[in-house]
Amino acid sequence: MPDVTTFQLGWEEWLSLSDLGLPAIKAKVDTGAKTSALHASVIEPFGPANSPQVRFLIQPDPSDPALEITCSAPVVDRREVISSNGDRELRYVVETYAEMGDLRWPIQLTLSNRETMTYRMLLGRAAIQPSMIIDPNASFLQPVLDYSPYHGLPKRKPVRRPLRIALLTREPRNYSSLRLIEAAETRGHVIEVIDTARCYMRIGTVDAEVHYDGEPLPRYDAVIPRIGSSITDYGMAVLRQFSNTGAYCLNGAGAIGRSRDKLLAHQMLARAKIAMPITAFAHSPKDTKDLIALAGGAPIVLKLLSSTQGKGVLLAETRKAAERLVDAFRGVEANFLVQEFVEEAGGADIRVFVIGNKVAGAMKRQAAKGEFRSNLHRGGTASPAKLSAAERDIAKDAAKVLGLQVAGVDLLQTADGPKVLEVNSSPGLKGIEAATGKDIAGLVIEHLETVVRPLSKQREPL
Repeated sequence: MPDVTTFQLGWEEWLSLSDLGLPAIKAKVDTGAKTSALHASVIEPFGPANSPQVRFLIQPDPSDPALEITCSAPVVDRREVISSNGDRELRYVVETYAEMGDLRWPIQLTLSNRETMTYRMLLGRAAIQPSMIIDPNASFLQPVLDYSPYHGLPKRKPVRRPLRIALLTREPRNYSSLRLIEAAETRGHVIEVIDTARCYMRIGTVDAEVHYDGEPLPRYDAVIPRIGSSITDYGMAVLRQFSNTGAYCLNGAGAIGRSRDKLLAHQMLARAKIAMPITAFAHSPKDTKDLIALAGGAPIVLKLLSSTQGKGVLLAETRKAAERLVDAFRGVEANFLVQEFVEEAGGADIRVFVIGNKVAGAMKRQAAKGEFRSNLHRGGTASPAKLSAAERDIAKDAAKVLGLQVAGVDLLQTADGPKVLEVNSSPGLKGIEAATGKDIAGLVIEHLETVVRPLSKQREPL
C-alpha cells in the first residue's frame, strides 16, 4: 500500500475487485454500516470442509441484468448481519482486494442479494482505511470507471479466482488423473472427479442439466475430459451437455470426435496440407492388391479405426502377409486404414504435447527390440526430444486443424521432413513428464486459468 497521508472519498465511488474478475463496480460509501456487502445471487458453497469456497453470480451493472459474472472466492466466515430495517441474515464472508486509484487494500465482503438496491456494493466503515477522509457531500473523488471492460476482456489475461473444475474420467487413480488433481489443488482450485459412465442428462429447452448418482451436478467453470475410447460416443454426449450448462470444455466434443475418427482426422489433415504417411482406406475391399499398392506396397501398417495405445495396429512386412491381413480384416467387416510404413524412422516417433497452440514438451519414443510400435504401453522407452522449427509448427498446426486445445501429436522423422502419424485428444502425462521433467499437468491448469472467464456463456457448437 502506498504511503498516502489522506485519501479523499465521496459518498459514492468506483472501484475494482480484480481478483474476483470485477474490473469495475460502483459502490456506496456508508460509514453507518460496519460491514461491506457485495451483490450475489445463486450462491453455492463448494470445496472441502477445511478449505471452503463459494461461487456466486453478480450483475455488476444495475441497468443491464443480462450481464452476469461468475465469481468464486475462499470463505473466511459465515456471519449474521442485521440490515438497516432490522432483518437478520446469515451471510458468507469472503476476503479479496479492493483497488481504487493507486490504493490497493484487503477487504472482507458479505454476500447478499442486492438486486433491488441502486448500488451493487456497499463499502462499510470496517473497510475504510485510516488514511481515508469521507466527504458526504461529494461524489467520485477518485478515478471514474465504467462497465466497458466487461465487454472486451483481454484474451490472455489470467483469471486469478479459484475455479470449480470437473475431471471427467473413469480412471481417477491413474497417473494423469492424480497429477491433474494435484496441479489444480496446488493452484488453489477445486477439482471434482466425475465418472463419465455414471452421468445422465436432462435435455430440455429451459436449463441443461447433468445428473450423477441421483442428483443434478452443480455448475462448473471448466471440464477436463479424459474420455476412454470404449465410451467415446457417450462421453462426447455428456461433454456436450456440460458445454450447454456454460462450462468451458478443455477439449470440445467435436474436437475429440474428429481426433478419434482416424479417417476423418487424416482427411482433415490432408486438406490442410499437413504432411503424413500415405494412407488408404477401405471397408471390405474387393481389390486387395490395389489397396496395398495405394499405400506404396509392402511393408505396410494396418490400423483399425478404433485402435488406441498401439492395439489394433499391425505390420505386414511382405506383400503376401499384407494380402492375408487385409483379407482377414475384410472377413470381419472391419473399418481400417492401410498406411505406408516409414522404415527410416527406425521404430521411433516424437510425441509433441501441445497446450493452447503452444508446445509444452516433447519426447522421443523408441520401440522395444523386435517391436515396430513405439507406444510406451507396448514397452517403448522415452527420452527428451529437441524439436526443429518445422516439427513445432506441424504439431501446432495438426492440433489446430482438429480444434484441440490439448493434444499429443505423434510425428515421424523422415528425409522429407516431419510427418504426422496421429493426434491424440487425451494424451497421458506420465511419459512426457518423466522424459522432460516438466510440470505438464500444471501447464494444463495454467491454460485453463487463461481461457476461463468470469463471464462465460459461450457454448460449443453441436
